Amino acid sequence: MSNLTNKVALVTGGSRGIGAAIAKRLAADGASVAITYAKDATSAGEVVKAIELKGGKAISIKADGGDAAAVKAAVDKTVATYGQLDVLVNNAGTAIPKPFEETPLEEMEHVLNLNVRGVLVATQEALKHMKSGSRIIMIGSCVGERVIAPGLVAYSATKGAVKMFAQGLAREIGARGITVNNVQPGPIDTELNPAGGDWAVSQKAATALGRYGHVDEVAALVAFVAGPESSYITGANLTVDGGTNA
Repeated sequence: MSNLTNKVALVTGGSRGIGAAIAKRLAADGASVAITYAKDATSAGEVVKAIELKGGKAISIKADGGDAAAVKAAVDKTVATYGQLDVLVNNAGTAIPKPFEETPLEEMEHVLNLNVRGVLVATQEALKHMKSGSRIIMIGSCVGERVIAPGLVAYSATKGAVKMFAQGLAREIGARGITVNNVQPGPIDTELNPAGGDWAVSQKAATALGRYGHVDEVAALVAFVAGPESSYITGANLTVDGGTNA
């Protein structure tokens, strides 16, 4: 039996990048998986198909992380489909890199709604269905602790909020046997932050390993936190950043 056999996981923003890698890894470890996507149904379908081709179970649910009603509905559909919810991975998020003084209010509100409000809403809804042994996992960022590049002020503020939310919630629900942890990636090669992009040179230089990370390296840490061997880890900020914050 795999580590997550008979478990159900919901991965928000699971149609591409880090979220897609997490969904595939949790499915490979035995979980039945639901992923949400905002617009790209094709990419979401490809993730589901990739999981199913390897014998796993997966569904995709259209739900913009900034829409509270859609987020709640996605949690409810996951439970309606699989009958339970054991692992929530709050992965949906975005950054709009630019100097803070030049950032329009509409963009700041979008980042706040998706990166913070969506996380709170999904978590609150998921907790209605979770039992002892369940896992809540945030996908934060190393810039939630230390901002090493310009243009990420508003984004880093949201990831700092996620960090403190994870720590506070871990204490509040620890008696229920549910763990809450915050996985903080550094520069990871994705469509949102490509290793060959305009912002890559300074990020790569800031790492101790001198390279961007791979989505599978983040997924591996999430899989460990989701599994039974992490049962005494909660309220932790687990950074997978190539030494960016070292």
